[in-house]
Amino acid sequence: MLIAPSVLSSDFSKLGSEIKRVADCGADLIHLDVMDGHFVPNLTFGAPIIKAVRKFTDKPFDVHLMIENPLNYISDFVNAGADIISFHIECKSDIQKTVNAIKKGGVKPAIAIKPGTPVEEIYPYLDDLYMVLIMTVEPGFGGQKFMEDMMDKVKTLKKKKPELLVQVDGGINLDTIKQAADAGVDICVAGTSVFKPKDAKQAILGLKEAAK
Repeated sequence: MLIAPSVLSSDFSKLGSEIKRVADCGADLIHLDVMDGHFVPNLTFGAPIIKAVRKFTDKPFDVHLMIENPLNYISDFVNAGADIISFHIECKSDIQKTVNAIKKGGVKPAIAIKPGTPVEEIYPYLDDLYMVLIMTVEPGFGGQKFMEDMMDKVKTLKKKKPELLVQVDGGINLDTIKQAADAGVDICVAGTSVFKPKDAKQAILGLKEAAK
């Protein structure tokens, strides 16, 4: 199981050092949630902040765009240093054009899906994707409860395309990560369960151990 700590749960006043801390403590990827206040009822940060903190680690930057028109901003996030860009199937941009723009930028494309959206909506794009991100909470805010019924989507996707990476985001902790692992999840985004404990290394090791 790969662990991608979500900086949404970090101390924003020292974002660079928070990213370095979890990277040094064994994070496999750094998950960066970009929210525009329209697609979800919350605002976080954009490409300039990501560009500013890129120098704090060489771990892959896993950028999750919760924005209405991701196609308009792909080049900004490519230039900011994203390694993976996921955007929502429910967005207003043309899905195929957005995937193509990410690939053209030399970045790995991923599509994210909200809890209420059928997983089948992603099927037409699967051959072009590096990863699918299945939300296990309603996107927009951290600290929500894990929706275990979303594991059916994971199993369906893994049956359809076993080699595709599947990531889940929302409510991942020591109690829920085993359910994710059993369903076939490859990458877990974890916010509070990594950033809140004093010892991030122990927190990440604990999650990996619990997933076995």
